[in-house]
Amino acid sequence: MMVWWGVLLIGIGALLAGAVAGFFLAKAYFKRYLEKNPPVNENMIRAMMTQMGRTPSEKQVRQVMASMKQAK
Repeated sequence: MMVWWGVLLIGIGALLAGAVAGFFLAKAYFKRYLEKNPPVNENMIRAMMTQMGRTPSEKQVRQVMASMKQAK
């Protein structure tokens, strides 16, 4: 009878440890993915400003990118 409790506790412990390890591994992977593939880049900013009827200068594009990086 006591053996089953031990097996059950070990199983629950392994499940919790796997869930915690999986969370941190997924978090690290996603962070690295976003660094390599940022959600917004300079070309997207230029396209958005052009759609709004503005012709963006390089300085304006760089200011928007800097403000987005600072907001992180």
